Amino acid sequence: MKEEYGRKKGIRSPKTAIMQVSINKLKGSKLYSEELDIDLKKNDDKELFKWFLASILFGTRISETIAKNTYKAFENYDLLEPKKILDAGWGLLVNPVMREGGYVRYDWKTSTQILKNCEMLVTEYNGSLKNLHKEAKDNKDLEKKLMDFYGIGPVTANIFLRELRPLWRKSDPEPLPIVKKVAEKYEVDIKEYNRKSLDFVRIEAGLIRLRNVIKKDSIL
Repeated sequence: MKEEYGRKKGIRSPKTAIMQVSINKLKGSKLYSEELDIDLKKNDDKELFKWFLASILFGTRISETIAKNTYKAFENYDLLEPKKILDAGWGLLVNPVMREGGYVRYDWKTSTQILKNCEMLVTEYNGSLKNLHKEAKDNKDLEKKLMDFYGIGPVTANIFLRELRPLWRKSDPEPLPIVKKVAEKYEVDIKEYNRKSLDFVRIEAGLIRLRNVIKKDSIL
């Protein structure tokens, strides 16, 4: 009776739902940088810093929507360069930038983090994330150098580096556990794909969006 009811109402079994996941659709997934109109293909410091900033915002335990809105607030105030952010100062970041983005719970803490990271980027790497990549010995050292920045842990480093895999030779972070969990749930064998390929990065982005079945509204 339950099976017959499911057919009448168009309810799919969990197994049938799994079969509905199209690998081609995953390969067409939009990157998170693309959603923010950040052109990482240029591989220049201007676009790289935008993604660095966005990654810091995404890396806090807030909703993806608020992180995107807050990034757009930085954009609206023309604060997409490390020196401009340093010149703006902590007060302006907290209010109005963070407040307008809805980034209220961690506004003061994340403003401090962004300022300290901009200062370190300017002091240690002459404001250039490409210099950071150049100085890294390998992919593990690159991750370590990123995590030397204030408040940046493995998740934020992963957010920043995963979309740079096809562009940076030393960028090759291990997919996060949530990505592997969602891939397993939907029977997607991510090991079949070269992690350095754009296809893999798009599949990964698609799987992260599917994580809503496990963890709602976060790109972690």
